[in-house]
Amino acid sequence: MPGLLGKKIGMTSVFSADGKNVPCTVIEVGPCVVTQIKTADTDGYEAIQLGFEQKKDKHTTRPMAGHFSKASVAPQRHLAEFKGFDGEYKLGDTITVDNLFTEADFVDIQGTSKGRGYQGVVKRHGFGGVGQSTHGQHNRQRKPGSIGACSYPAKVFKGMRMGGQMGNQKVTVQNLQVVKILPEHNLMMIKGSIPGCKGSIVIIEK
Repeated sequence: MPGLLGKKIGMTSVFSADGKNVPCTVIEVGPCVVTQIKTADTDGYEAIQLGFEQKKDKHTTRPMAGHFSKASVAPQRHLAEFKGFDGEYKLGDTITVDNLFTEADFVDIQGTSKGRGYQGVVKRHGFGGVGQSTHGQHNRQRKPGSIGACSYPAKVFKGMRMGGQMGNQKVTVQNLQVVKILPEHNLMMIKGSIPGCKGSIVIIEK
């Protein structure tokens, strides 16, 4: 699906036409530049590679510097590929938020969730805890309990819900409504929340 790269700015709220207060997430979408055009003849599929946020030449490796110079664009910090763009685009073309999205559209947003570090089963999976708080049970209220039988199957199955790393994963939220677009500031307001912290990079697909 066609889309653009953006940066999460934060959350706010706006009033709808019927007077309801709607919570919204503000995203800085683009402008994105076309850094590569992939075709079925040379690459086996058709897609457009877009770049977002310029960076200095000294922070760019030589292979990537050659890649950007071939497209006659400045070095870009973030790259992503999209399929299904309507119209013809050339290397170096700039795509803004108002070129692709309109108000009342529905989009899918992909981002990286906030990292929570190592967490136990109560916070990570919503376990209720085992045992009782009396009769000497002083440190087992938030334990997972048994994770497998002793005799059979005599092993722990794959996918057993246990403590471990929580968050910092790729998350996609679908069918979010575009409330408002401010093309002069490259801003888009999305109804509801999206994954990631402030300043994180997200992918908005139509």
